[in-house]
Amino acid sequence: MKAWKKASPELVAAFDKALPASPSVTRRPMFGYASAFVNGNLFAGTFQDTIMVRLAETDRAALLKLKGAAQFKPMGHVMNEYVVVPATIVSKPKELGAWIERGHRYALTLPAKGATKKTTAKKTAAAKRTTKKTTRGAR
Repeated sequence: MKAWKKASPELVAAFDKALPASPSVTRRPMFGYASAFVNGNLFAGTFQDTIMVRLAETDRAALLKLKGAAQFKPMGHVMNEYVVVPATIVSKPKELGAWIERGHRYALTLPAKGATKKTTAKKTAAAKRTTKKTTRGAR
């Protein structure tokens, strides 16, 4: 497998500048690349020499019509909702910001990550306590 190359400082700076100024946005690395999350859901990030964004179906279709846009395939497998932003848009801060904002708005409609896991863990713990009480009382 070919080694991934690091994103350039210029690309990361363009990405950071284009992120929405919202307290809901969390910026953290994913696989060593600058990425943005909302409610635990990835909605945009850098990858090698590109920026990708997660979009709703209509926005995805619109972006994919532009020259240089492509489905995001980091390891040869398509990540369904993600599109590589064309370099011509990456070089235009306002346009890049608009596409990343679309991704942010879409990610806000998705269920928060981690909420179901915590709820399930609480239910499992409660079920174990109930089972222990029932078992003890039966003796």
